[in-house]
Amino acid sequence: MPADIQLSGMEVSLVNMISRETVLKQYLETVKNQYTHILIDCQPSLGMLTVNALAAANRLIVPVQAEYLPAKGLEQLLQTVGKVRRQINPKLQIDGILLAMVDKRTNFARETASLVRDTYGKINVFKTEIPFSVRAKEASVSGKSIFSHDPKGKVAAAYRELTKEVVNLEKQRERHKTCVR
Repeated sequence: MPADIQLSGMEVSLVNMISRETVLKQYLETVKNQYTHILIDCQPSLGMLTVNALAAANRLIVPVQAEYLPAKGLEQLLQTVGKVRRQINPKLQIDGILLAMVDKRTNFARETASLVRDTYGKINVFKTEIPFSVRAKEASVSGKSIFSHDPKGKVAAAYRELTKEVVNLEKQRERHKTCVR
């Protein structure tokens, strides 16, 4: 379900709903048998829509820009994840932190990426970093995926690498399940 501008009104309409934290989860229960995986992309806020996504998710990839304010906001997001895990969704797991929009030309971006890796080392920080790219912004504006807008570009290549990392995590998880049984 791609997001659009009408989704912004959903936040307001959730305020008066009963079990408002689980509206998305309830909906996904009705369609989950049609899919092997469901990806939920959230806006960078800690509002009710994000809480709904966390309540519905099994696993979480946390993208964070390699800049000061987003990196500081990471701590608040992780606290929210902890609250959701304790109160609503005990199955929620963090697969990792993804450094995104990394402009390796700047010392600041490299230092921020290093700081995130050092500070959150107990959480998997993906090796793959999504680079900053004007082409990615163009793709977003045009409403296309980076794979159709700039399939041979550096951002598409980075997302392919991230996919490999996520698939490897899933394989490790399956091997662990087999060994535990």
